[in-house]
Amino acid sequence: MIVFVPLVVAVAACVALALPRVSTRADLLATRVALSFFGEYVAEHGRRQRERDLLRAAHVGGTHRVYAARTILYSAVFGVAGSVIGVYLAGGILTALDVGEAALVDALPGSLSFLAAVARLTEVGLLELFVLLLISSATVGSALAVGTYYGRWAVLGQRATARAAEIDATLPRTVAFVYALSRSGMAFPRVMDTLAENEAVYGEAATELSVAVREMNAFGTDVLTALQHTARRTPSEDLSEFAENLASVLGTGQSLSTFLEGQYERYQEEAEAKQQRYLELLSTFAEAYVTTLVAGPLFFITILVVIGLVLDDTLPLLRVVVYLGVPLATFGFVVYVDSITQGIGGTESVTRSDPPDSTGETQLPDGGSVADRWAASRERLDAYDRLETVREWVESPVEKVVDSPRSVFAVAVPLGVVGTVVAVHPITWGAPTAVAAQVETAVVTASALVLTAYALVYEVKKRRIRRIESAIPDFLDRLASVNEAGTSVVSSLRRVAGSDLEALTADVRRVRVDMDWGADATSALHRLDGRVASPMTSRAVVLVTNAMHASGDIAPVLRIAADEARATWALRRERRQVMLTYLIVIYVSFLVFLGVIAALSVSFIPAIEEATAGAGGTSTEVGGGLGGIAGGLGEIDTFAYEQVFFHAAAIQALCSGIVAGQLGEGSVADGAKHAAILLILTLVAFAVMGSV
Repeated sequence: MIVFVPLVVAVAACVALALPRVSTRADLLATRVALSFFGEYVAEHGRRQRERDLLRAAHVGGTHRVYAARTILYSAVFGVAGSVIGVYLAGGILTALDVGEAALVDALPGSLSFLAAVARLTEVGLLELFVLLLISSATVGSALAVGTYYGRWAVLGQRATARAAEIDATLPRTVAFVYALSRSGMAFPRVMDTLAENEAVYGEAATELSVAVREMNAFGTDVLTALQHTARRTPSEDLSEFAENLASVLGTGQSLSTFLEGQYERYQEEAEAKQQRYLELLSTFAEAYVTTLVAGPLFFITILVVIGLVLDDTLPLLRVVVYLGVPLATFGFVVYVDSITQGIGGTESVTRSDPPDSTGETQLPDGGSVADRWAASRERLDAYDRLETVREWVESPVEKVVDSPRSVFAVAVPLGVVGTVVAVHPITWGAPTAVAAQVETAVVTASALVLTAYALVYEVKKRRIRRIESAIPDFLDRLASVNEAGTSVVSSLRRVAGSDLEALTADVRRVRVDMDWGADATSALHRLDGRVASPMTSRAVVLVTNAMHASGDIAPVLRIAADEARATWALRRERRQVMLTYLIVIYVSFLVFLGVIAALSVSFIPAIEEATAGAGGTSTEVGGGLGGIAGGLGEIDTFAYEQVFFHAAAIQALCSGIVAGQLGEGSVADGAKHAAILLILTLVAFAVMGSV
């Protein structure tokens, strides 16, 4: 076993490089080692400007010197480890070839017998063997070292590209926020500070501009210089242009509100144009998926089955296509579509806005605090708060499950496993196909039930948020109308709470109840945001509460927020309507796939079996007849082919469902319901075929 020690050390060194991702101490140690060995080299010879720009565009924390030094360290470790692995790889190949040339000639077809000459590699001398191992070691080591070095910088490029897409997608709502607060009378520096405080709500564009805010606050940079730095740093061309134009307007003293209004209208128009391009792109992806990953595998499976049943056994190749080809191709397709469409039309994550800052301590005139006198009580309260999550689950489990659909898996998956074990117990061990036949139906059924449970909870939450968001523009418009009549913000909220706002009615009335019990309007609205947990609601609440601090006349701000919410809602509705056609196409293509599989199982295979049986009885009289075509069928495991058909249909159902959710509604999670439906259709179809 000592011969494998270098290999184990090499693999362990590669694995150790992953520790900095999970351990702060390992991260610091890697940084210290990298700077110790390569820090001075990077400072003297590194391509600092280009690489620094890439680091800033990717929004990576840390200095260029640290990142570049660690990149060289990783490359060196992988290079050395790759050299060791290359030696063992060459040795393994030589060992595998040590079967003799004659044995390879017998094993290979006649047309490929020339490949048996490769076995002569095991007969080389010591010098030739050394050269061979040296070449293998240098090749693998160099490939890993160079790939690691350029790969780390390429990853930064991909992150910068992804950030650019996210910035472009969130820039319209960020400009609307800045414009609305500027209309409310708030000073521009305070507008930027407010935007930085709410970057989690307004997305990547706000995060990029918040860097300029921190530059102004921490280093005293003037706003024009900070915006110019943002224009040079950002990977988004749209934000770069906006920052440069904004700096020009501020520098020349032009009307800021007029400029922001023009930018706001421009980005709204561009959002509609981008939506159209995005829908066209999605339609292309849908057609490509149906053609290449539904019709293509179906055609390939059909050809392989015909050849396998009539001429020669193709079951191994068929299994490769079904169990590896289709899932891996679908995974690659999903990842590619996600990378191309990232930030344009995808579903938004739910972001809760934080309530106003509160330390929980009351300052006393003598400079002490209540916390000093009641330390023991506060410790008990802290312990009580640490159990808050458990208490919430015990008090309202249904509400918590709806709020977190993924928690369904914590219950559904164990139940599915237990149910599968109970359904198939006891298992008769034997050939792999026989064992799979005992568990396959139970596994697919359990998978369908788990996906159904998750999809139900996910859809309940999604549809609830969708109904609430559809009422937000109306709520903001009514609030603006009442405020324009001269009513204060608090009175406007009370009056609007008495009207019918559809799905938002109950939550707005709770805002009035909160204010009746002494809460200020800001706190009441933040509680509304916490209950609804909707991105659109978060943006509206942040905008309204900050506008209230600047002026009592917030009607213009409310109009802008209502227009932005209405435009966002209209684009989402248009997407759902357009993509409904392609959802139907994916469903129809899967049904065609299922129909062809059913035809092969119910008609083709029995026909071949009957033809073979007839040929076996009459072959001597007919002179070969059908026996020449299907004479070898008796050696083919037709049951195994039928089993692969069922597995192919189940895998295709899962893959088609995921793609349908991603293309049709913007998220893989939306594909759970489609996958569950298609799996149920598969179970029903094969149950009917089994009874035929």
